[in-house]
Amino acid sequence: MATVRLSFSPAPVHVRTARLVGVAVARRAGVDEALLDEVRLAIGEACTRAVALHRQYGLADLVTVEMSDSGSYTVRVIDHAPIEASIGLTKLPPDELAAESLTEDDLTTGVGFALLAGFVDDLQVRPVDDGPGTEVRMVWPVTRR
Repeated sequence: MATVRLSFSPAPVHVRTARLVGVAVARRAGVDEALLDEVRLAIGEACTRAVALHRQYGLADLVTVEMSDSGSYTVRVIDHAPIEASIGLTKLPPDELAAESLTEDDLTTGVGFALLAGFVDDLQVRPVDDGPGTEVRMVWPVTRR
């Protein structure tokens, strides 16, 4: 099992780097070539959401992206925004992505999560265990060569 961890300051310019690294790791992990565009877009959406929340709340904490190829390709994007931001109380401009809910029933009500649900079959969103923030977990199948 290999894990790649990437932490970056909450600046939009770093989202592109996270996407590039995410696709490179996905390719190495054995994700089907036909799914790589979905991986790129999903990582971009999840990271954009995290950056937007950090910027809205003036957080200097790093956004964390963890990629693992343990049986499947798993990407976790972790933000540190107050939990109320992720459950629909945020006032982000419409062109920025933000979570609307943390329950599975309401997962597709937020613009960002609706887009993510279109890119990722196995999508989970939950509060982080050790402080404020949320974890967006995305999983894709791998085919070992």
